[in-house]
Amino acid sequence: MDATNDPAALVALLVELAEQGRWQDIEALFAPRLRAVVSADTVRTGWAAEAARLGEVTGLGIARTEPIADGLTRLSVPVTFQRGELTIVIATAGDGLLHGLRLAPAGGWAAPSYASPKRFAEHEIVVGDGPLAVSGTLTMPRGRGRFPAAILLSGGGPFDRDGTAGPLKPLKDLAWGLASRGVASVRFDKPTAVHAGALAQLPQFTATDEYLPYARDAFRQLRQHPQISTERIHLVGHSMGGKLAPRIAAAETGIAGLVLLAADASPIQRSAVRVAHYLADLGLVPADMVANVQRQAANVEGPDLSPATPAEDLPLGYTGAYLLDLRGYDPADTAKNLAKPMFILQGGRDYQVTVADDLALWRAAVGDRPDVTIRVYDADNHMFTTGTGPSTPAEYSTPANIDPAVIEDIVRWLNSTTPHIRRLFRRNRS
Repeated sequence: MDATNDPAALVALLVELAEQGRWQDIEALFAPRLRAVVSADTVRTGWAAEAARLGEVTGLGIARTEPIADGLTRLSVPVTFQRGELTIVIATAGDGLLHGLRLAPAGGWAAPSYASPKRFAEHEIVVGDGPLAVSGTLTMPRGRGRFPAAILLSGGGPFDRDGTAGPLKPLKDLAWGLASRGVASVRFDKPTAVHAGALAQLPQFTATDEYLPYARDAFRQLRQHPQISTERIHLVGHSMGGKLAPRIAAAETGIAGLVLLAADASPIQRSAVRVAHYLADLGLVPADMVANVQRQAANVEGPDLSPATPAEDLPLGYTGAYLLDLRGYDPADTAKNLAKPMFILQGGRDYQVTVADDLALWRAAVGDRPDVTIRVYDADNHMFTTGTGPSTPAEYSTPANIDPAVIEDIVRWLNSTTPHIRRLFRRNRS
């Protein structure tokens, strides 16, 4: 492995050597300044303590870089272990040497209690094609058989495959919880997370472009896998991933059904205004921010919206092309015309996607259908972690996992493949 000009490769080499116990080889990577203060024994002791707690390494996350003093670059790489994560932080000068090294907590995520890593294996895959292809993870239950499968779709924004938001990793919780109960899944980095530079040169890039080709390729790969039940591949979308799921299912007719978690059905610009008002009422944002969001939302509603509209004049930093695409799409109406079963889950404390504004639209469109199940989890927020009182953004900084009841209900629904079992499931819904 040539790590001379690739800091990410340097971290990968470091992890490989640590896994092999080659501490002297790690010390040989130290620049003189680091070697003066850190020894091979120091690294061995620190790594051994973390490995005893977290288990074996299972993968590396997306590297984040930032320039620091003295011509150095700081690189932070999340490292996934069997029972959690940590972040390796290095400083490098592009000379293949380590000028700084530390191990840091990776935001506090820990494997949920309902996950049993011994019951599944994870495999790195590539999703999509061409220069905008992304990396992903296939999570397969161990054992024989043809397993049901889920394509996991994260929310709006440049999320990695785990849907990472601070210490929260909702898609990883889903993948591990489902696989521990016999359901395979694919999750993948969003192109906006790993190809931001290239996409900045593509002003016509839309929400459909961000989700549809990747979901369809994930579906194709699952259908070709000999251990997947090809008739039981579902979409499981969170937030905007749920919003786009009906459009994906309309395009990919082999999708068996949809699981929509906190899927927004309201127009995105109106949701942005509502959320701004909510946060202002809690004293978390100033009133002038609300006025600015209202102005941006009006630009989306108005007749002059175009791909050339500056992003600073639009809500949430989205482009004109992206918002034009969403403005022409009604997720609830699209779902109404899909002859596919659906399970719609909503957090009762969610202020981003709400029972009153969004779930009401899903209920009006499909709530009376016998193949649609709707359930509200009163204590859950937008990320489906539990709490009390009004939800605030501060909750997203507290380590937590998806509500176990959500995992259990999704698995039961995915496994309810016969009409008789579906009737029993619906009879118990709230």
